[in-house]
Amino acid sequence: MKYILKKISTLIVTLLIVSALVFFAFSFIPGNPAITKLGTQATPEAIENLMHEMGLDRPVVTRYFEWIGGILHGDFGTSYSYNQSVTSLLKEKIVITMLLSVMAIILTVLISFPLGIYAARKSDSKLDVIITSVNQFIMSVPSFFSGIIITLIFGVALKVFSPGGFVSYKQSFIRCIGYLFFPSISIALPKIAMVVKLLRDTALKEADKDYVRTAYSRGNRTRAVFYKHVLKNACIPVITFLGMAFADIIAGSLIVEQVFSVPGLGRILLTSISGRDYPVVEAIILLLSVFVVVSNLIVDLLYKKFDPRIHV
Repeated sequence: MKYILKKISTLIVTLLIVSALVFFAFSFIPGNPAITKLGTQATPEAIENLMHEMGLDRPVVTRYFEWIGGILHGDFGTSYSYNQSVTSLLKEKIVITMLLSVMAIILTVLISFPLGIYAARKSDSKLDVIITSVNQFIMSVPSFFSGIIITLIFGVALKVFSPGGFVSYKQSFIRCIGYLFFPSISIALPKIAMVVKLLRDTALKEADKDYVRTAYSRGNRTRAVFYKHVLKNACIPVITFLGMAFADIIAGSLIVEQVFSVPGLGRILLTSISGRDYPVVEAIILLLSVFVVVSNLIVDLLYKKFDPRIHV
């Protein structure tokens, strides 16, 4: 219980630090949202009045604590560009981006673990050589380029899906998931290749350790030793990698959304950065940070299942 409480307290402190860095960074970088909204031809009086309406003429520390207080009540402020609540503006888009990211991590696990286990158990076989060679190629291909190839093959040539024909989860959850399958595959592909290689190499290293030879000497079957001892210990660095990769998967989701015309956070993040719409940008970064930190907390808790020494 102390371990869990310690991790949760670390999570809270981390999010507070992230929130402060995000807010103060955007408060001090060059550029005035009021000038961006009114244009460079606006009079100083008009700019000053708009800054007052936006609350930008108040001390930055005061604005930060008001912002944090609003977040605790579910209020991320008002968008400068859209003149509406940031919460209402992002609530559907954050769901879409998270669906895409979670699907990518699920596909990574479901595909990479069987391939990695097979490659480890059948090391140096012809199929293992093929898997290793394909892995090297896939790891070098960026997600957005994979997305373009998938769109050309499955969207344009085979017409398995309609590029740009995204269906909201509010209209049809099944059709939404079906459309997000191909973007999630393009995001997951390099991670699948990395996990397969990591799981294979780690399992082979574990298989050469003394405790494995001791297990064999006691008459245990090869399959039982592999799944009960080798694989369990080999999964620890893989889980670490997946926890760290979740942030990269979210970043990949924001990019791939542009390729597949998915109305997630990617497009509005880019337009908000260029338009100096800081409340929207700050909210998106903080929300994504929450998901990344929570995913790392889940990984830390999973450690306890694979390695009891983590208690110590």
